[in-house]
Amino acid sequence: MVQAYILIQTEVGKAAEVAGEIAGVTGVTLAEDVTGPYDVIVRAEARNVDELGKLVVAQIQSVEGITRTLTCPIVHI
Repeated sequence: MVQAYILIQTEVGKAAEVAGEIAGVTGVTLAEDVTGPYDVIVRAEARNVDELGKLVVAQIQSVEGITRTLTCPIVHI
């Protein structure tokens, strides 16, 4: 199982709407709108890195209002 935080920038005024829509995506375990340099922070999980990439590109980045994403895989050291 691969887990990651996905940091999202949105168009002005779209953070709550984007977080709400992403929260319903399969593989997303948490989606919250926040303040700071990013507007939404998502925690997601997938079986492997390839599936995580597909989740981000095909489902999350396709949500209207998103301008940029940064995927940060979780590591266990």
